[in-house]
Amino acid sequence: MACGYIFPGQGSQAVGMGEALAEAFPAAREVFDEVDDALGQNLSKLMREGPMEELTLTANTQPALMAHSMAAMRVLEREAGADIANAMFVAGHSLGEYSALCAAGAISLADTAKLLRIRGEAMQAAAPVGEGAMAVLIGVDLEAAQKAIDAAPGDGICEIANDNAPGQVVISGAKSRVEAVCGGAKEFGAKIAKLLPVSAPFHSSLMAPAAARMTDALGETTIKAPVTTLVANVTAGEAVRPDDIRDLLVKQVTGRVRWTESIGYMIEKGCDSFIEVGSGKVLCGLIRRINRDVKTLNVGEPGDVEAFSKL
Repeated sequence: MACGYIFPGQGSQAVGMGEALAEAFPAAREVFDEVDDALGQNLSKLMREGPMEELTLTANTQPALMAHSMAAMRVLEREAGADIANAMFVAGHSLGEYSALCAAGAISLADTAKLLRIRGEAMQAAAPVGEGAMAVLIGVDLEAAQKAIDAAPGDGICEIANDNAPGQVVISGAKSRVEAVCGGAKEFGAKIAKLLPVSAPFHSSLMAPAAARMTDALGETTIKAPVTTLVANVTAGEAVRPDDIRDLLVKQVTGRVRWTESIGYMIEKGCDSFIEVGSGKVLCGLIRRINRDVKTLNVGEPGDVEAFSKL
């Protein structure tokens, strides 16, 4: 099995995330405790009990999703003999790229939690609430999405934020302009065009202040070469040098998540199986839209660990 480990991003959070893992495995509890200590916050309690409104705050969501991913990864290592060094690649969707790097030993768990807290706060602060928006366009390719953007009225910024899968493109920018694109997107083939429940225009040039903040934070963080190759969001190509990784993480704040290309690159290089580590099954669903011939497995609950062991 030529395997890639992939890690989810924002939108996969849910109240109760990680609770069953923590009850079943001491290794998972250790991760949650370490993240709580690093942040000086009982984040694991918020993950277990909510409220959802607080968990969905970007500054909480980002470290919470990483904590769940890393708890599942540590359980796989201890209970199922997983060795990420034997994987072909690691990759993560947006904030999941930090989880991928943590799993591959490039950034410590405590530092990853702190970086994601800073990233979440910086991304929210970069655009006042209500002024930015994101929307998903279903049924269009990148070219059609760009035509819809170009044709939409208004002067505000609107850019392609995520190329998630064939027929699923996410746009981001000034709320009025994003709404205008949604209003005209069906003329360019979109079956669905709807705003996403997010609090800021992520992965757009409006996030430039957050990118500057992350330049400083990453510059103060020790980053090592990962034990296996990262496929980066903004290039859909390989990265292993710490300085390159640091630069790519900064560019990722304003840059496009090239998920379709990233998965395609890994498959082209021989990857035939993908393990989504953490909350939800969003990435497994996207991969099935990209290529139905590869195997996928999500590992986020205790029963998933046994399924992994049988691979």
